[in-house]
Amino acid sequence: MENNKLVEDIAVIGGLVAVQFVYAGNNVVLSYLMSLGFHPASLIIITSFATFVVLSPLAFFIERVKWPQRFSLKLFFQLVLISLGGVTVFQSLLLKGIRLTSPEMGTAMPNLAPGLIFVIAWACRLENITISCLYSRVKIGGTLLCVIGAVTMSISQSAANPPFEEDTGISSPFPFSTSEFDKEKIVGCIYLMAAVFVLSSMVVLQATTLSAFPAPLSFCAITSLIGVVITVAGELIKVHPFDEKWLVLNIRSRDLIGCSLLAGLISGASVSFNAWAMNKRGPVLVSMFSPISAVITVTYSAIFRHPVKFGSIIGMFLMFTGLYFVLWAKGKETVVTLSSSATTEPLLS
Repeated sequence: MENNKLVEDIAVIGGLVAVQFVYAGNNVVLSYLMSLGFHPASLIIITSFATFVVLSPLAFFIERVKWPQRFSLKLFFQLVLISLGGVTVFQSLLLKGIRLTSPEMGTAMPNLAPGLIFVIAWACRLENITISCLYSRVKIGGTLLCVIGAVTMSISQSAANPPFEEDTGISSPFPFSTSEFDKEKIVGCIYLMAAVFVLSSMVVLQATTLSAFPAPLSFCAITSLIGVVITVAGELIKVHPFDEKWLVLNIRSRDLIGCSLLAGLISGASVSFNAWAMNKRGPVLVSMFSPISAVITVTYSAIFRHPVKFGSIIGMFLMFTGLYFVLWAKGKETVVTLSSSATTEPLLS
């Protein structure tokens, strides 16, 4: 029995680390594909459809007994809204942000999500805050640390390099005569923060929707497919129906399509494993591994792309510290809730 538990622990921890490597590599690959001219909408469509292809068979064999007897209009509306926000809008903003900033920013910024989810859930009265409670104060402090870290990273990433020092090695006598910040990177950071806000809002809505549709794999597969339909419809509205340049330009290479499909397939497999690990060990443990992908991407960037700015490292440290404060408080709060036999359970537990 103990041997089985040890093997399961090794499988969970090893798998969660591997998933973070996948997430880090996925952002690097997506950034590379966009640098080759691949349209973000094409990436969303191909990867989301591949996720649906991977998850739908698993959902059918594992979760069909959990499917609701009938889909109400309210449930259908919730699924469409989550697909619009969580697939189309979130991924569009995320890809635009990565294209304007860097893959490491794209992997670090989503660590804001637990703090934002906590704030949104509290605003919707799904989370309780008691100032006299230590865990509530820690959650508030951790959320503020996450925000400060994100702002620090954004400022550091947006700071433009002095042109004289970078190109000729000669320092400029007027260091502030040119623009101090890269406007594209500032816009990219705003895109990433907006993406995390949209994602956090959708997670809060998803938490309430899963009570009526308690099948996470099926839920992810359905929202991926609906997201594909919404993204295609949106592109057809933005682009003239007879002008297929946005698609033809980007699917001329089989290699590019293959990379996108592979990213979607791996993403589907990662989602499936995370769902299994969450069922075995809970969401708090799974969430604690999320900063690893940012560290991996930063390491890759420092080795193969460009040196990482010191301000980015400080900002990332603040974000990770705040994240673990929030998760620690949530874990302790869950233990207290269960031990006191409370009738309601906090959203993030």
